Amino acid sequence: MNILIESVTPESVPILDAALQQLSTELGDTHRAKRPALQAALFGTHAACHAIIARRESEDAPMGAALFSPVFSTNLGCAGVYVSDLWVSADARGQSLGKRLLANVADQATQLWQAGFIRLIAYTDNQRALAFYAQLGFKKSTDETGLTLRGDRFHDLGECR
Repeated sequence: MNILIESVTPESVPILDAALQQLSTELGDTHRAKRPALQAALFGTHAACHAIIARRESEDAPMGAALFSPVFSTNLGCAGVYVSDLWVSADARGQSLGKRLLANVADQATQLWQAGFIRLIAYTDNQRALAFYAQLGFKKSTDETGLTLRGDRFHDLGECR
């Protein structure tokens, strides 16, 4: 049976949600992205991201998924794509599905906003993921440090206007 890779639709958000829950479980993360938040991020007035899922024909169980968003780099001089989540089920690993998912992301991002690069983050203790990305040609950014502002501190910025 063929593995299909398709854009997430409002009807397939539960399949994406199942894949992202599995990713969170495998990484030991708390899964906080509930279906209404995913629905709004993907299909709201101003969509914040895009997503694709991989599944076997006529089956709803996810075999892979990717969640991605546009980004722009003045340093690189072009738009790119940030892949926030990439997951391949244990039984589909070793079949180039991760590479196919990233290729699909790159194709969509190129068509939608002329992307010229992919950026992503992998946990430093996830050696399998790091090896996979290195095999594809991804390079570690040694001159950058990822930073996050969230919660009350994020909302406090709005009070500075």
